[in-house]
Amino acid sequence: MTSEVLRLDGISKRFLTVVALEDVSFDLRRGEVHAVCGENGAGKSTLMNVISGQVQPDGGRMAYKGSAARFGSAREAQAAGIAMIHQELNLVPHLTVAENIYLAREPRIGCFIDRPRLRADARRVLARLRVDIDPDAMVGALSVASRQMVEIAKALSLDAEVLIMDEPTSSLTQSETEHLFTVIHELKRAGVGVVYISHRLEEMPCIVDRVTVLRDGRRVSTQDLTAITVDELVEQMVGRALENKFPPRTSTPTDEVLLSAHGLARRGAFEDIHFEVRRGEILGFAGLLGAGRTEVARAIFGADPLDRGTVRLGGRELRIRSPRHAIRHGIAYLSEDRKAHGLAIDMALAPNVTMANLAAVAGRLGFIRFDEEELVASRYVDALDIRTPTARQVVRLLSGGNQQKVVIAKWLFRDSRVLFFDEPTRGIDVGAKYAIHRLLDELAARGIGVVLISSELPEILGMTDRVAVFCRGRLAAVLETRGTSQEAIMRHASGRGVKH
Repeated sequence: MTSEVLRLDGISKRFLTVVALEDVSFDLRRGEVHAVCGENGAGKSTLMNVISGQVQPDGGRMAYKGSAARFGSAREAQAAGIAMIHQELNLVPHLTVAENIYLAREPRIGCFIDRPRLRADARRVLARLRVDIDPDAMVGALSVASRQMVEIAKALSLDAEVLIMDEPTSSLTQSETEHLFTVIHELKRAGVGVVYISHRLEEMPCIVDRVTVLRDGRRVSTQDLTAITVDELVEQMVGRALENKFPPRTSTPTDEVLLSAHGLARRGAFEDIHFEVRRGEILGFAGLLGAGRTEVARAIFGADPLDRGTVRLGGRELRIRSPRHAIRHGIAYLSEDRKAHGLAIDMALAPNVTMANLAAVAGRLGFIRFDEEELVASRYVDALDIRTPTARQVVRLLSGGNQQKVVIAKWLFRDSRVLFFDEPTRGIDVGAKYAIHRLLDELAARGIGVVLISSELPEILGMTDRVAVFCRGRLAAVLETRGTSQEAIMRHASGRGVKH
């Protein structure tokens, strides 16, 4: 029997009127991966924050390595051997990769940082993850996926006895995920206990030993993963059976072209991009990390400049110089990095929902009608099932999945003609994914052009009508989704397919 390294008994936590945790018990053994599953708002992140010292519980007890424990801060928990990889990345953008990995723990020679050793130590931990990231690169210039790997490297550098991973694969490619799983198996053999949170239930059999399900702040069950099916797990998480992974499609693509792109190019990012978005369809963008999917969407939205090429909306050529111009013409972009580009996280939910369409809630003199703004926000809170005590709740205090829903609400309220959704279900639970997929279909059924950028090929196959496959900054193929497969898409994405 593997020895126990961590135990929590009867943990409770309340935030104002919201019960985040109620009488939750949990234990972790040395050398095991124990998954914690539940919908957004179920209490997973709060429980992990209690373990890692970032949140103090209102009740209950915690034991670590056989002794009573209560950590007053994340620093105290780290010193004791508990590290956490956050879903919302806690990195400093203006510091280098190496400086982020060893922040406040830099090797020193006297009063000075030992820069050569710092770089060497960072290279060693990055090599463990088999990623090619320059230790001297500025974190702010990295992609979301690369930043995720830096966050993982930072946690591994602590040599922790308990490692908490909150959605570690949400931004990773399949090969990067496989490398991470190899590292997790190495940690298990070394006796490290891993707490694993992920909405990607299909990846759990690769690494997970036991699973605990939370719902509405309470523990539903704890059992060996081999004793439960994925469908049973989902039913315990959401309190009901989900018969289909994707909603039935009600939208019907037409031949009417809403948006077309011809010869788009941006030096160092993409070249010679041609595609069309038709009324009533969902067009998928697929490809490997760095293939150019996001870069093309950002350029069309005016966030990055185009070197050449034309964009037409409804047959009219556009000269988009900024996101403001794009929004005015009816083009919206939901960024994959919601904290940096999608939300004002220190503002309340209501103004976040209305910020892209303030005129709709402003009076004749330009003053915002706050009652109407709150009414609009409350409507989307109900429609998207955003877990929040009030529409005036600060967005920073919401879970990652609920923050994503707020971004979606913002663009739904804008009533745009073409919507680019960049990884819209990243870090979102299965129940919420279904609701968002249904919304995408409803938007397409209303005649809105929807572009779905996703690293999850099952999502591409389950939700799109056609898929544009990117490879190294070029468009490798545009395929009819109904007549293709994951294998065919990957052949084109890796440069082994025949251009269509």
